[in-house]
Amino acid sequence: MEFLNKSVEELNAFGKDRQAAYLSADPFPNMYFDNFFDSGKLKEVLAEFPDLTKNADLKFNDPNQVKLASKGEYRFGEKTLAFMHFLNSQPFLEFLSALTGIENLIPDPFFEGGGCHQIQPGGMLKIHADFNKHPKTKLDRRLNVLVYMNEDWHEEYGGHFELWDQEMKGCIKKILPLFNRMALFSTTSTSYHGHPNSLTCPPDRTRKSMALYYYTNGRPEEEVAKGAGEHNTIFKFRPEDKKSRFVTSLKEVVRQITPPILLGGISKLKS
Repeated sequence: MEFLNKSVEELNAFGKDRQAAYLSADPFPNMYFDNFFDSGKLKEVLAEFPDLTKNADLKFNDPNQVKLASKGEYRFGEKTLAFMHFLNSQPFLEFLSALTGIENLIPDPFFEGGGCHQIQPGGMLKIHADFNKHPKTKLDRRLNVLVYMNEDWHEEYGGHFELWDQEMKGCIKKILPLFNRMALFSTTSTSYHGHPNSLTCPPDRTRKSMALYYYTNGRPEEEVAKGAGEHNTIFKFRPEDKKSRFVTSLKEVVRQITPPILLGGISKLKS
């Protein structure tokens, strides 16, 4: 396989050997791997990374998130397109199932919410649980894969990916976004995660990552939060956050509780 120094059989065995550790990880099933991909091939992908600071498809700038993102696959260069298609391919899906125990995973050819992500100094993404249904297909979101693209990244730059407990009492795991580090975790309505502290890297640096999300047709009953239907991103407050739910803007409250299909209709009416 072009991006891995493993055969399909070796990749599946690698996932199965680590399934127990993945499923038992705190605060919810998760794992990360260093130097998972061929470093030379991944550097070719990095060389194509679009400068979203100059031309982003999506710009987020509100109290919960300050970040940039691509949309769809049309911004991908040749190497990036091949890499992202590999991450949506049968061999990689079989590896993900072997590792996570989630069968019949379905990739997202639209890269809805995924693709290239970039955060500038001062940017952040507060702790949250992800939207739980694909906006187009309505499949259940089950798994996130993040591939970090930051060469020579230092601890003092920040940008740690944090995993928090369900009660939002504390961070259980921090992952520095180093080049060729892949983080995975199972997504539910209570798998709280994010990059909550403002990025402190030098002004000429940014935090870059590739994000892919995977789905199934339905999900286990025990993963369905009581009273939770289809929802958008659910942001949570840490103990150290000064602002509270009561000062969150009315717009943000409406956005969190309104089903995506209604928000889409409202946007069309405004345009």
